Amino acid sequence: METVRSAVVRAAAGQALTRRQFGAVAMAGLAAPLLQSRTPVIGVQSYSFRDRPLSEAIAAMQQIGLRSCELWQAHIEPRSSSRDDMRKWRETVPLDTFHRVRDQFAKAGIALSAYNISIKDDFSDAEIERSFDMTVALGAPLITSSSNVKTVARIAPAAARRTMLVGMHNHSRIDPNEFATAKSLTDAMAAGPYIAVNLDLGHFTAANEDAVAFLEQHHARIVTVHVKDRRRDQGPNVALGTGDAPLAPALRMIRDRGWPIPINLEYEYKGGDTVDEVRKMLDYCRRALNL
Repeated sequence: METVRSAVVRAAAGQALTRRQFGAVAMAGLAAPLLQSRTPVIGVQSYSFRDRPLSEAIAAMQQIGLRSCELWQAHIEPRSSSRDDMRKWRETVPLDTFHRVRDQFAKAGIALSAYNISIKDDFSDAEIERSFDMTVALGAPLITSSSNVKTVARIAPAAARRTMLVGMHNHSRIDPNEFATAKSLTDAMAAGPYIAVNLDLGHFTAANEDAVAFLEQHHARIVTVHVKDRRRDQGPNVALGTGDAPLAPALRMIRDRGWPIPINLEYEYKGGDTVDEVRKMLDYCRRALNL
């Protein structure tokens, strides 16, 4: 872990991280076999299995053969709670709750690449701090977050203090307080060395942005990519390979350049059985990468 420690110190001092140093930080929580391999890590955003509880989602990952997961917060948090009750839960829930989830994944042989908790404008300072505590308790190396632009000013100092990367997740909604454009993401990264990007290839395309160009320019600050397909001009979610997202070129670029960027499937289009559809997505990526 000394590589991670030294990289974190450099980042906190405001020094740029090399791709190797950034990768050491971003991938610290993955299983050793994944760390040692130059083959791209294909995992899943557990939001793909939003139709089932966590235990069944883990079983589905095992059935498909997935060994890496970006864990969606609603697979742990109570889903039917008022805003006040949710705040209280986040601020007071025993961290043993997250230790038990960590153990579930470890027993299943699935590494956690990130905890996905969306730190919004209405988060209290305590909720922000606890987001980092939860991530540590899970054994995940970093946070991904469908956050708000304004919230970055509060997240950046907390991330630096906790020496943990937070990847901002983009959608396609063009709004001053939402991450959708390349500029909104680069502006966020300017807030501090621990603010990174969770690049959604489909949403970026639907917002008429160039995902391959963004990867080329900012790969050292991208902690994961979400693989989904959409059509340009705010088009719908569609099956992989039937939309406009440059999925195969992006995946091959990650492979060919040796960038340590986890590739996470995110199933959102209207399809059939969830397990069958995620398996189709995995097969598409494997074909694109000649795996």
